Amino acid sequence: MARAEFPAPVEWSERIAAYLDGQFAPEPARLAATVVLLRDSDDIDGAPDVYLLKRSATMSFAGGRYAFPGGRVDPRDSDASVAWAGPSAEEWGRRFGCSAADARALVCAAVRETFEETGVLFAGPDPESIVGSTEGEGWEADRHALETRELSLTELLARRSLVLRTDLLGAWSRWVTPDFEPRRYDTAFFIAALPPGQHPRDVSGEADTTVWTPASRAAADHAAGTVLMLPPTIATLREIAPYPDAASVLEAASARPLKAIKADVERRADGDFWLVWPIDVDF
Repeated sequence: MARAEFPAPVEWSERIAAYLDGQFAPEPARLAATVVLLRDSDDIDGAPDVYLLKRSATMSFAGGRYAFPGGRVDPRDSDASVAWAGPSAEEWGRRFGCSAADARALVCAAVRETFEETGVLFAGPDPESIVGSTEGEGWEADRHALETRELSLTELLARRSLVLRTDLLGAWSRWVTPDFEPRRYDTAFFIAALPPGQHPRDVSGEADTTVWTPASRAAADHAAGTVLMLPPTIATLREIAPYPDAASVLEAASARPLKAIKADVERRADGDFWLVWPIDVDF
């Protein structure tokens, strides 16, 4: 059976031991979504570029690590009245193995969080088109209102007469935080090509820096120890790196299995703890 292994950080040892000894039950995993934003690269390696944010060191989750845009589901993300184009919530639910309401929330969270953190919006005036530039005072005011929860995604789209373009997203994977962690997420990983005319920018205040880089180079930088990433991020980069362009990654997404990926914990003979995932990736 395929498996990936990684030594658990020493600072986790006490909590892992307490969990394995049955001293506490796992916290519920909250729904979350993240988007791997892609564009074609001029890099000689041929892998598509990915957009990464280095999360501020003060962030409570994954602080100081490079990650894709994303965040947890907001209760209003499941609003069934949202203007919607593309695969239905029921179809997304069948892909992710969840209810239509949860699937709708995951898709909306993916679109909302991407707009909040990068200014990129997967929506258009009709099911066949997409907005161009989302820069300027008006767009920034709407983005800020979405970020502060003054507006929901449904309300933002309605006031601008836009529909959500769910067909621009591809479902790539689903990762669940290990049972022993105090903050747990059931995260849907989506992929999407950067829409023509739009340009991501650091607008959320949650990142120290942002970068476009070939997926293969980002994976190499992680292997060299020059950047820090959580296992789902590095695994996704290594899965994407063999593809020549964004279109081929999106095409591959339709056949991807979406069974939840979650690490188990093993206590080795020497007393050390190791995390083990049921996937064939070298972390």
